[in-house]
Amino acid sequence: MSPSDERIIPLSKAKLLLLLVGACVFIALGIWMLQIGPEGMRSPRFKVAFMHGIGLASIVFFGLCGLVGLRKLFETKPGLVLNSTGILDNSSGISAGFVPWSDIAGFGIFQVQTIRTLVIEVIDPDKYANRGGAIQRALKKANVRLCGSPVAISSNALKIDFDELLQLCNDYLTKYGRTIG
Repeated sequence: MSPSDERIIPLSKAKLLLLLVGACVFIALGIWMLQIGPEGMRSPRFKVAFMHGIGLASIVFFGLCGLVGLRKLFETKPGLVLNSTGILDNSSGISAGFVPWSDIAGFGIFQVQTIRTLVIEVIDPDKYANRGGAIQRALKKANVRLCGSPVAISSNALKIDFDELLQLCNDYLTKYGRTIG
C-alpha cells in the first residue's frame, strides 16, 4: 500500500470544543432542573419528580458526552483512516475500530432532523456490536436497533463535512470493496 492509497481524517478540535461547550450547557440546565421545587412550577401539568428526572438524565447523558468529548479533544490519533485494507474508526466514544472492506456491504444514511450519520452496513453486525466494554456494547446494540448497524460515523467530530465523507467512503468501497463473482 502506498501513502497515496491512504486518507487520514483528523479529529476537529474546533468541533469537539463546540460539542464540549454544548454538553456543559445541558449539564447546567440539568442542575437547574434539579433545583426547581414545587413553588417554581408555573404549570400544574409538570410534576417536580418529572422535572428532576429530566434534569438528572441530562446531567448523566451530557456528562458522559462531555467526558468523551474532553478525551477526544486531547487525543492525537486520527479520527478516521481509509486505506486499501479498510476503515479505521476512532471518531467517537463507541468507535468501531478497524473494519476491513470485506466486512462492508455498503453505506447508508441515518438522519435525525438536520444531523446525518454515515451508517456502515456490515456483513456480520454481531461481530462489531460485541466489541468493547459493557456500555459500548449496549450503545452499539442500540445503534443496531436504531439505524440497522453497530457502526455509525458522524462527521461532527471530524475535519470533513458529511457529503465529502460519504463520497470518500463510497469511492474507497468501489475501489477496494468486496467483489461478488
